[in-house]
Amino acid sequence: MVRIDPAFDGASEPLASLPLCEVRLQNDARFPWLILIPCIDGLVEIEDLGQGDRVRLLDEAVLSGRAVRAIGEALGRPVEKLNIGQLGNLTRQLHVHVVGRRADDPCWPGPVWGQGAPAGYEINDLAVARAAALGVLRL
Repeated sequence: MVRIDPAFDGASEPLASLPLCEVRLQNDARFPWLILIPCIDGLVEIEDLGQGDRVRLLDEAVLSGRAVRAIGEALGRPVEKLNIGQLGNLTRQLHVHVVGRRADDPCWPGPVWGQGAPAGYEINDLAVARAAALGVLRL
């Protein structure tokens, strides 16, 4: 079991385990947003992964993009554009963000990182988002 950086605890919650990554749901209802964290200790950069795991990470990012689209659809805000990013400037542990964007979202067309205050999910919307994502991630 990989140690997940504590910085992820306050901003996201566990959702699913894929062959390479733990998937977390970002606690920001402004955007359907998943985070992939490879389950290998000590990773900081994508280049730290072997070639096979790099391919698997991309495959899991694509699958997570489908899950993000399912969240948007289920919440009545279909995703128009996927943003996939691996920054790690604040949290060094290798992780990949998969964010659903819309032209009417509060940060469009700019990046979501560091923009405005996160808006937590209402309890019912959280359940809907989780169910929609899990329906895709557990194919």
